[in-house]
Amino acid sequence: MAREFTKNMLIMLVAIMIGVFVITYFAADIINRSKIETLTTGYVTEIKDINSMNENFTNYFLQGSVKMDSAREIREVGNYYFDLAARIWYPQGEYQKVIGNCTNAMSQYLISNLKFAESKPYFIAAKTFTENPSYKGALDYYVAFANSGENITLLRYEAAKYLLYASENLSLGNVENATFLLENFSILESHYDEMLGEYNEYKDLIDHYIFFEEDRTKPEG
Repeated sequence: MAREFTKNMLIMLVAIMIGVFVITYFAADIINRSKIETLTTGYVTEIKDINSMNENFTNYFLQGSVKMDSAREIREVGNYYFDLAARIWYPQGEYQKVIGNCTNAMSQYLISNLKFAESKPYFIAAKTFTENPSYKGALDYYVAFANSGENITLLRYEAAKYLLYASENLSLGNVENATFLLENFSILESHYDEMLGEYNEYKDLIDHYIFFEEDRTKPEG
Protein backbone atom coordinates (compact mmCIF):
# COMPACT_ATOMS: atom_id res chain seq x y z
CA MET A 1 0.00 0.00 0.00
CA ALA A 2 2.77 2.39 0.98
CA ARG A 3 4.67 1.50 -2.15
CA GLU A 4 1.60 2.14 -4.31
CA PHE A 5 1.02 5.48 -2.57
CA THR A 6 4.64 6.48 -3.09
CA LYS A 7 4.41 5.42 -6.73
CA ASN A 8 1.23 7.45 -7.25
CA MET A 9 2.81 10.47 -5.58
CA LEU A 10 5.85 10.17 -7.83
CA ILE A 11 3.64 9.96 -10.89
CA MET A 12 1.64 13.01 -9.76
CA LEU A 13 4.87 14.92 -9.03
CA VAL A 14 6.25 14.08 -12.46
CA ALA A 15 2.93 15.07 -14.06
CA ILE A 16 2.94 18.36 -12.20
CA MET A 17 6.54 19.07 -13.25
CA ILE A 18 5.69 18.26 -16.84
CA GLY A 19 2.65 20.54 -16.64
CA VAL A 20 4.71 23.34 -15.16
CA PHE A 21 7.32 22.88 -17.88
CA VAL A 22 4.71 22.91 -20.63
CA ILE A 23 2.98 25.97 -19.20
CA THR A 24 6.32 27.73 -18.77
CA TYR A 25 7.31 26.84 -22.34
CA PHE A 26 4.08 28.13 -23.84
CA ALA A 27 4.20 31.25 -21.68
CA ALA A 28 7.75 31.96 -22.80
CA ASP A 29 6.76 31.26 -26.40
CA ILE A 30 3.87 33.71 -26.17
CA ILE A 31 6.14 36.36 -24.62
CA ASN A 32 8.79 35.84 -27.31
CA ARG A 33 6.20 35.98 -30.07
CA SER A 34 4.86 39.19 -28.58
CA LYS A 35 8.37 40.66 -28.51
CA ILE A 36 8.98 39.61 -32.11
CA GLU A 37 5.67 41.13 -33.20
CA THR A 38 6.53 44.36 -31.36
CA LEU A 39 9.98 44.51 -32.97
CA THR A 40 8.54 43.65 -36.37
CA THR A 41 5.91 46.38 -36.02
CA GLY A 42 8.62 48.82 -35.00
CA TYR A 43 10.80 47.93 -37.97
CA VAL A 44 7.86 48.13 -40.37
CA THR A 45 6.96 51.57 -39.00
CA GLU A 46 10.58 52.70 -39.25
CA ILE A 47 10.83 51.41 -42.83
CA LYS A 48 7.58 53.19 -43.72
CA ASP A 49 8.92 56.41 -42.20
CA ILE A 50 12.18 56.10 -44.17
CA ASN A 51 10.29 55.34 -47.38
CA SER A 52 8.01 58.31 -46.75
CA MET A 53 11.01 60.62 -46.24
CA ASN A 54 12.66 59.31 -49.40
CA GLU A 55 9.45 59.73 -51.40
CA ASN A 56 8.94 63.27 -50.15
CA PHE A 57 12.58 64.17 -50.80
CA THR A 58 12.39 62.80 -54.33
CA ASN A 59 9.05 64.44 -55.01
CA TYR A 60 10.11 67.93 -53.92
CA PHE A 61 13.53 67.69 -55.52
CA LEU A 62 12.14 66.56 -58.87
CA GLN A 63 9.44 69.24 -58.90
CA GLY A 64 12.06 71.90 -58.20
CA SER A 65 14.36 70.46 -60.87
CA VAL A 66 11.62 70.50 -63.50
CA LYS A 67 10.93 74.18 -62.88
CA MET A 68 14.65 74.99 -62.79
CA ASP A 69 15.33 73.14 -66.05
CA SER A 70 12.45 75.01 -67.65
CA ALA A 71 13.87 78.31 -66.37
CA ARG A 72 17.26 77.50 -67.88
CA GLU A 73 15.80 76.54 -71.26
CA ILE A 74 13.58 79.62 -71.45
CA ARG A 75 16.54 81.82 -70.51
CA GLU A 76 18.46 80.40 -73.47
CA VAL A 77 15.58 81.33 -75.76
CA GLY A 78 15.72 84.85 -74.31
CA ASN A 79 19.47 84.94 -74.99
CA TYR A 80 18.82 83.92 -78.59
CA TYR A 81 16.52 86.88 -79.20
CA PHE A 82 18.79 89.22 -77.25
CA ASP A 83 21.83 88.21 -79.32
CA LEU A 84 19.84 88.72 -82.52
CA ALA A 85 18.96 92.24 -81.39
CA ALA A 86 22.62 92.98 -80.64
CA ARG A 87 23.83 91.59 -83.98
CA ILE A 88 21.49 93.71 -86.09
CA TRP A 89 22.17 96.81 -84.03
CA TYR A 90 23.22 100.17 -85.45
CA PRO A 91 24.80 101.02 -87.96
CA GLN A 92 22.57 98.71 -90.03
CA GLY A 93 19.66 100.69 -88.64
CA GLU A 94 17.20 97.79 -88.64
CA TYR A 95 15.42 99.25 -85.65
CA GLN A 96 12.13 97.39 -86.00
CA LYS A 97 13.93 94.05 -85.95
CA VAL A 98 15.84 95.16 -82.87
CA ILE A 99 12.60 96.23 -81.21
CA GLY A 100 10.90 92.92 -82.10
CA ASN A 101 13.76 90.79 -80.84
CA CYS A 102 14.07 92.84 -77.65
CA THR A 103 10.36 92.41 -77.01
CA ASN A 104 10.65 88.63 -77.44
CA ALA A 105 13.74 88.51 -75.22
CA MET A 106 12.04 90.48 -72.46
CA SER A 107 9.07 88.13 -72.48
CA GLN A 108 11.30 85.05 -72.20
CA TYR A 109 13.45 86.57 -69.45
CA LEU A 110 10.38 87.38 -67.36
CA ILE A 111 9.07 83.82 -67.65
CA SER A 112 12.49 82.39 -66.85
CA ASN A 113 12.80 84.68 -63.84
CA LEU A 114 9.47 83.42 -62.52
CA LYS A 115 10.44 79.77 -63.03
CA PHE A 116 13.69 80.24 -61.12
CA ALA A 117 11.75 81.81 -58.25
CA GLU A 118 9.18 78.99 -58.26
CA SER A 119 11.85 76.29 -58.03
CA LYS A 120 13.34 77.50 -54.73
CA PRO A 121 10.54 76.48 -52.30
CA TYR A 122 10.75 72.89 -53.55
CA PHE A 123 14.48 72.60 -52.84
CA ILE A 124 14.00 74.19 -49.43
CA ALA A 125 11.21 71.69 -48.67
CA ALA A 126 13.37 68.76 -49.85
CA LYS A 127 15.98 69.67 -47.22
CA THR A 128 13.49 68.84 -44.46
CA PHE A 129 13.34 65.22 -45.64
CA THR A 130 17.01 64.30 -45.39
CA GLU A 131 19.61 64.22 -42.64
CA ASN A 132 22.51 63.80 -45.04
CA PRO A 133 24.73 66.92 -44.76
CA SER A 134 26.11 66.54 -48.29
CA TYR A 135 22.58 66.52 -49.72
CA LYS A 136 21.60 69.52 -47.63
CA GLY A 137 24.68 71.35 -48.89
CA ALA A 138 23.88 70.44 -52.50
CA LEU A 139 20.33 71.71 -52.10
CA ASP A 140 21.76 74.99 -50.82
CA TYR A 141 23.63 75.22 -54.13
CA TYR A 142 20.37 74.68 -56.01
CA VAL A 143 18.75 77.52 -54.07
CA ALA A 144 21.77 79.76 -54.67
CA PHE A 145 21.69 78.90 -58.38
CA ALA A 146 18.00 79.80 -58.54
CA ASN A 147 18.77 83.14 -56.86
CA SER A 148 21.54 83.78 -59.37
CA GLY A 149 19.21 82.84 -62.22
CA GLU A 150 16.64 85.33 -60.96
CA ASN A 151 19.28 88.06 -60.84
CA ILE A 152 20.72 87.63 -64.32
CA THR A 153 17.35 87.20 -66.03
CA LEU A 154 16.15 90.40 -64.40
CA LEU A 155 19.31 92.24 -65.47
CA ARG A 156 18.93 90.99 -69.02
CA TYR A 157 15.26 91.98 -69.03
CA GLU A 158 16.22 95.54 -68.05
CA ALA A 159 19.08 95.61 -70.57
CA ALA A 160 16.77 94.48 -73.37
CA LYS A 161 14.30 97.16 -72.34
CA TYR A 162 16.92 99.93 -72.59
CA LEU A 163 18.05 98.56 -75.95
CA LEU A 164 14.45 98.60 -77.15
CA TYR A 165 13.91 102.19 -75.96
CA ALA A 166 17.18 103.28 -77.57
CA SER A 167 16.11 101.72 -80.86
CA GLU A 168 12.76 103.47 -80.71
CA ASN A 169 14.47 106.82 -80.12
CA LEU A 170 16.97 106.26 -82.92
CA SER A 171 14.17 105.33 -85.29
CA LEU A 172 12.65 108.74 -84.49
CA GLY A 173 15.98 110.56 -84.78
CA ASN A 174 16.32 111.26 -81.03
CA VAL A 175 20.04 110.57 -80.84
CA GLU A 176 20.57 112.32 -77.49
CA ASN A 177 17.93 110.24 -75.73
CA ALA A 178 19.23 107.11 -77.41
CA THR A 179 22.76 107.83 -76.22
CA PHE A 180 21.58 108.18 -72.61
CA LEU A 181 19.61 104.94 -72.84
CA LEU A 182 22.56 103.09 -74.36
CA GLU A 183 24.78 104.23 -71.51
CA ASN A 184 22.36 102.61 -69.07
CA PHE A 185 22.26 99.54 -71.29
CA SER A 186 26.06 99.27 -71.12
CA ILE A 187 26.03 99.59 -67.31
CA LEU A 188 23.48 96.79 -66.99
CA GLU A 189 25.45 94.57 -69.36
CA SER A 190 28.55 95.14 -67.25
CA HIS A 191 26.69 94.02 -64.12
CA TYR A 192 25.32 91.07 -66.04
CA ASP A 193 28.81 89.94 -67.09
CA GLU A 194 29.94 90.08 -63.46
CA MET A 195 27.00 88.04 -62.20
CA LEU A 196 27.17 85.56 -65.07
CA GLY A 197 30.38 84.14 -63.59
CA GLU A 198 28.58 83.32 -60.34
CA TYR A 199 25.68 81.79 -62.26
CA ASN A 200 28.02 79.52 -64.22
CA GLU A 201 29.87 78.46 -61.06
CA TYR A 202 26.66 77.29 -59.40
CA LYS A 203 25.53 75.69 -62.66
CA ASP A 204 28.72 73.61 -62.80
CA LEU A 205 28.29 72.59 -59.16
CA ILE A 206 24.74 71.30 -59.56
CA ASP A 207 25.31 69.78 -63.00
CA HIS A 208 28.08 67.56 -61.61
CA TYR A 209 26.26 66.52 -58.43
CA ILE A 210 24.40 63.22 -58.50
CA PHE A 211 21.64 62.49 -56.02
CA PHE A 212 20.10 59.10 -55.20
CA GLU A 213 23.42 57.28 -54.73
CA GLU A 214 22.92 56.46 -51.06
CA ASP A 215 20.45 56.53 -48.19
CA ARG A 216 19.35 60.17 -47.93
CA THR A 217 18.18 59.73 -44.32
CA LYS A 218 21.58 58.54 -43.07
CA PRO A 219 24.03 61.22 -41.94
CA GLU A 220 27.60 60.91 -43.20
CA GLY A 221 30.54 60.28 -40.90
